[in-house]
Amino acid sequence: MGPARPATPGERRLISICIMLATVMQVLDTTIANVALPHMQGSMSATQDQIAWVLTSYIIATAIMTPPTGAIAARFGRKRTYFWIVAGFTVTSMLCGIATSLPEMVLYRILQGAFGAGLVPLSQALLLDTYPRELHGKAMALWGLGVMIGPILGPTLGGYLTENWSWHWVFFINLPVGILAMIGILALVPETPRDRSRPFDAFGFVLLSLALGLIQLMLDRGQSQDWFDSTEIIVTAVGGGLCLYLFIVHTFTAKHPFIDPSLFTDRNFSTGLIFIFLTGVVLIATIALLPPYLQHLMNYPVLTTGLVLAPRGFGTLLAVMIVGRVIGKADVRILVFIGMSLTALSLWEMAEFTTEVDPWTIVRTGVIQGMGLGFIFVPLSTVSFSTLDPRRRVEGAGMFSLMRNLGSSLGVSVVMSLLARNIQINHASITETVTPFIGTQAGRPLPPLWDPATLAGLHALNDEITRQAAAIAYVNDFVLMMWMTILAIPLIALLRPPPRHVPGGGD
Repeated sequence: MGPARPATPGERRLISICIMLATVMQVLDTTIANVALPHMQGSMSATQDQIAWVLTSYIIATAIMTPPTGAIAARFGRKRTYFWIVAGFTVTSMLCGIATSLPEMVLYRILQGAFGAGLVPLSQALLLDTYPRELHGKAMALWGLGVMIGPILGPTLGGYLTENWSWHWVFFINLPVGILAMIGILALVPETPRDRSRPFDAFGFVLLSLALGLIQLMLDRGQSQDWFDSTEIIVTAVGGGLCLYLFIVHTFTAKHPFIDPSLFTDRNFSTGLIFIFLTGVVLIATIALLPPYLQHLMNYPVLTTGLVLAPRGFGTLLAVMIVGRVIGKADVRILVFIGMSLTALSLWEMAEFTTEVDPWTIVRTGVIQGMGLGFIFVPLSTVSFSTLDPRRRVEGAGMFSLMRNLGSSLGVSVVMSLLARNIQINHASITETVTPFIGTQAGRPLPPLWDPATLAGLHALNDEITRQAAAIAYVNDFVLMMWMTILAIPLIALLRPPPRHVPGGGD
């Protein structure tokens, strides 16, 4: 399923550039809007829960539309499919930039995510086809750099654009990148033969889409609707669970299922799916939590927020450069272990954050986490596909991206829901200790600003309690992700090293 003749080194470099332009554009939009959310919230008169849909609607649309990528590319040709989804993504980015209300923005973000869904799996498959097998490790290092660096640098670029122009520019920036990518695709990327005989399982696709959409809706709306005390949440939970059950049954009984269950018989690939799901949770959920933490609790301007988050991208860059040099020599399981350990260490340090944490600590933990995720992603991408039939690459890449996007969307919803819930719990717990005699009990009087005997003092004291309750809630989320990472480390033993390439051998 590759090009008719092997690409020359020069062609490989040019193809890689245009592919990575499109890939970075798509993954960048997963997080570029994060630091601009408060500005969008004000201009669209939305609540904090409502404006979070700008993030989750994009991620879940991407997750739903990722699995059909293989079937669509097989039917219409990989190059043609890739070109049109880049074009659609660019156009919908412009629509997001001119949106004037929250319903418009959510609609355009859904369309943007739907078009962009195929960019990451197709870019992965195209790079694997473009490079010979002995260079797959380096190809995945290049691809992993784009996929990882985009979400990490998103808040920094978003902060700069929002501070110096407006939030609209976090979407308008895609226009020149998209045009360059489309020109490169037309001129350089080879077309693949069409396979119109491949059936498309529409029923399975509908079931999976409904399952993912309903579960995501339940998680997004649960906190505001008081969870299972709400009929809406019960209906969405039961509906999502039923659709998921029917999809699983259909997958194992249909003649041509939407997702071929034989994919999961490959141990490396199945284990890789678990790790990439976890990577999606930690990568996107952490980046979703840090901007509001810095802006709301530490009063960082939007541009400063972006600047202190930027160094984690350098950590990823350093890790990918190291991995790219040793990927064919070192045991990939050791590299993944190093990555998981560094990620857990960074989350452990983040669990010590207070409202007085210094910028250097934020930068240092960001660099460590960026390195950790870089050490995980590239070896994991290489080993997951090392034993998979080359003819299943696009379908496998689609499933790989689906699990990463599911980890991202579900992770953001869960940590944000836990954040809101724990703020309420912590606020109530701290308030119980506040009495008219709180100053004398502590051995020293409270500052006049916090005097609970005055109305102004009571308001100021409540604001500080809310601030401290939120700080504890953020820490709770970091602790949860730390334990998720630590408990997943033993699964590394299930991975098998990729087979050594034999010169002259086939794929």
